[in-house]
Amino acid sequence: MADRNLSSIENDIEATRERLAHTIDQLVYRTSPKTIARREVNQLKGYFVDAEGAPRTDNILKVAGGVVGAVVAFALIRKIVK
Repeated sequence: MADRNLSSIENDIEATRERLAHTIDQLVYRTSPKTIARREVNQLKGYFVDAEGAPRTDNILKVAGGVVGAVVAFALIRKIVK
């Protein structure tokens, strides 16, 4: 009976080690700078390109309008300050 319990405990410990090793591997992968950069690039691409690869013109125009507005605002502020 004692051997069976000891064997069961050893199996539980081994299973826990395997789960822990898998969890650590996943954390290392998820926190890798390459993985983070790839994930951010894909998220940015997803904002400007749809699933079929066609550009999302509405989002592109929003960003372009924001950039133009910011440039105009900086130019006006600079002109006023002079």
